[in-house]
Amino acid sequence: MKKLVSIVIPSYNEADNIPVIANRIDEVFSGLNYRYELILVDDGSSDRSVDVINRLRETNIHVYYLEFSRNFGHQLAVKAGLDHACGDCVISMDCDLQHPPEAIPELLQKWEDGFEVVYTVREDDKDLSKRKRGSSSLFYTLLNALSDIELEPGAADFRLLDKKVVNVFRNFHESEPFLRGLVKWLGFRQYALHYTPAKRFSGKSKYTLKKMMRLALHGVTSFSIKPLYTAVYLGFVFSLASVLYVPYVIYAFYTGVEVSGWASVIMTIVFFGGLQLIILGIIGIYVGKMFMQSKNRPNYIVRSAVLPDHIS
Repeated sequence: MKKLVSIVIPSYNEADNIPVIANRIDEVFSGLNYRYELILVDDGSSDRSVDVINRLRETNIHVYYLEFSRNFGHQLAVKAGLDHACGDCVISMDCDLQHPPEAIPELLQKWEDGFEVVYTVREDDKDLSKRKRGSSSLFYTLLNALSDIELEPGAADFRLLDKKVVNVFRNFHESEPFLRGLVKWLGFRQYALHYTPAKRFSGKSKYTLKKMMRLALHGVTSFSIKPLYTAVYLGFVFSLASVLYVPYVIYAFYTGVEVSGWASVIMTIVFFGGLQLIILGIIGIYVGKMFMQSKNRPNYIVRSAVLPDHIS
């Protein structure tokens, strides 16, 4: 019997892109010796995405879906797809067609060669704005500097996972998973496949600079306590630096020299006050993550679903 490949695609307000990517995937698999199922995860879309999926199902027997009760985020949408996929391997990709379906045969070939994780690395896209390239570069620089994992610049959520890796993923119940980091942390035999991103077919990217920075902070605090050590080191450095004021104070006391400099004193107070707030914020992020995890709420809520018989 042919091997089954599960395709997981998170979707948030991608009604115009869904039929296009489904047709492209169907064309790719028409030339491959595999069975496949396409699981679309609607992440609380406010457009007509679910209606589009249901109409698509009338003509495409490979299409299934999960509909969230609200928007839970891209990472949890991918996690939900992994939780409900039963293929011999699972491929996750975005709905905007920037992850080209035509690269799927290469992913499958590397899987057949024995690699259990085949992840992709995006080649530099000259069409991206300087701001977007800058935010992406800052994201990976910050993540690699402050965490215990090493991600190649351009690492994407377009990847293939063997069934044994997916089974391990299902045991994770983190409230804010960072999948790219988890994939690297898991180990297994991994291969990096480079690809050239296609242009987005419709709509605009959901990852703003604010969301990129938030994702970086989640990644750092999920895989490392380096920021806490950094806060301690900063405390030592500035405490030692403050000793440099002692000779000046003693000199001023004995010579009667007026200790002036109101502006510099205020600036110093503001600086150290801001530094303290940053350190408290770092500690607060870790405490907050523990607080949210301790609630033991479900990571996502499925409002409706149409799944294959073997996983429904």
